[in-house]
Amino acid sequence: MASLTTQTSPSASSHEWDVFLSFHGRDTRQRFTAHMYKALEQRSLSTFMDDKELERGRYISPELLNAIENSMYAVVVLSPCYAFSRWCLTELTKIVECMEKKGLILLPIFYQVDPFDVRNQKGTFAKAFVKHENDLRIVGDDLQTWKSALSKVGNISGWDLRDRDESTVIEEIVGEILAKLNSTFSTVSKKLVGIDSRLEKLVNLYLNIRRDDVHFLGIWGMGGIGKTTLARAVYDKISSQFKVSSFIANVRETSTQGGLVNLQKQLLADLFKDKSSNIKDVDRGKNKIRHGLRHRRVLLVVDDVDQTQQLEALAIERDWFGGGSVIIITTRDKHLLIERGLAEDEIYRAKELDDDEALQLFSWKAFKKDLPLEGFVELSKEIIHYTNGLPLAVEVLGHFLCHPNVVFWESALRSLRQDPMKEIVDILKISFDGLQEKQQKIFLDIACYFKGEKYVDRVKSILESCEYEPISGIDILINKSLVTISEGRLWMHDLLQEMGHKIVRHQSQGDLGRQTRLWLSNDIIRVLKNNSGTNLIEGIVLNSPPQEELNLNSSVFLEMKNLRLLKITATFSNCGRELRVYTS
Repeated sequence: MASLTTQTSPSASSHEWDVFLSFHGRDTRQRFTAHMYKALEQRSLSTFMDDKELERGRYISPELLNAIENSMYAVVVLSPCYAFSRWCLTELTKIVECMEKKGLILLPIFYQVDPFDVRNQKGTFAKAFVKHENDLRIVGDDLQTWKSALSKVGNISGWDLRDRDESTVIEEIVGEILAKLNSTFSTVSKKLVGIDSRLEKLVNLYLNIRRDDVHFLGIWGMGGIGKTTLARAVYDKISSQFKVSSFIANVRETSTQGGLVNLQKQLLADLFKDKSSNIKDVDRGKNKIRHGLRHRRVLLVVDDVDQTQQLEALAIERDWFGGGSVIIITTRDKHLLIERGLAEDEIYRAKELDDDEALQLFSWKAFKKDLPLEGFVELSKEIIHYTNGLPLAVEVLGHFLCHPNVVFWESALRSLRQDPMKEIVDILKISFDGLQEKQQKIFLDIACYFKGEKYVDRVKSILESCEYEPISGIDILINKSLVTISEGRLWMHDLLQEMGHKIVRHQSQGDLGRQTRLWLSNDIIRVLKNNSGTNLIEGIVLNSPPQEELNLNSSVFLEMKNLRLLKITATFSNCGRELRVYTS
């Protein structure tokens, strides 16, 4: 199926936030900015709005600066008191820097101020700088930088609210952002090999949306074939037609780690903006979702489902949705879709890339162009033959072979030829083998412990304490299509995770006490109860409490001389200075 073929300009797929809101709290937090935030969230635009008073701290937090860097759009509400806050001005400087260097789109709102005053620092903006000039904590360079940022923003065409209805302006701004997002999707879709024909077929044949009908679409196929990519493309294309929408990603993984109630909370937060929902059990969650869904026209994508209980927990029943709703389900199991009542003409099988598409995708990854370089055409064709048209394999191999060195390529090809019946995880391992040792360890740690981790900076901090150089290491893994950061979480494809698990198990040859990483509850309990751990064990992560009571003491760790990472539900002492213990 489809897969990205080039590095893109700012797009929804490469940013954690759609919108960053910059404002002065005292002026607008409870009025205009609150209404703006609500309108953005109602249209499923992920929006960063700082809900703490920045003035309480001396410096802007790294979290805030990171949010600016990882946003597609910045909506700046320039109000009478905005320039009196040195934190607002520092924030604005960062926004302008990202606009100039990273393509951030800045949308200024002139709230009860004249754009001329902003541009030339007149009126209240002049008074603000008189205050700053007398502040001994502020140096002259900062003043000039702030003035320059205000001048640049003041020259951008925005919205002047002095004689406009606020609700009308908010609708205009939200509409413009949605239009720009759809335009971005159109640009990105051109760089998705094979996406256009598949997307057109899905929308025209499967999603001929009529206002009175509830439309179900099941997308099924093997892992790595592009089901999620296609579902996301459909979602991005048609989401602007719905006031309420949600994309529930990685359902299988999320339900395993956090349970079905967490899925229900995510759906309620997306569809009804109910982020404080107190759901005590699955049945109560179903009732709350069912009650909220009735008569609502919604767009819902439920991605990577592997059990009917997951759909039942999310109240996925045809008569629970309002007319014109669209529900898309991706899965590896066609029978699951049939069991939920989908007809054959509501089920689409995600197809492999044909030879031309596979060659084009591979070429983009390896050469950054549509066709291979001269001298590499036949080598490229032979290499992609072993991928069987699976986009994930084509993409990973293309990134691995991005250096046009014939000797290196022929070595990789010999590895593929040695076993023509290689499983896909073995083909993917060729890219893993090309990593440096520390990068391999980072990959295996993510596969075993950190997939789905929300706090990426915390993961980097943990890996940094292990001297793994995680900042550059994770960037390299991202560039090689081995991991991604999606919606603020650290992810990797489940086939790549399976490969990581297989590598770890193979290294220990089936002896759990000699396995470098332990992540399965039963394996961990067996090693601890039998006191069979050795100095080869580097990490133990027990994400769910054991079903039985364990009476253990720290002596079970005595032989684990190289244990560097422990996450477990008990407390131990005397574990050594090199051990990093962290909690969820």
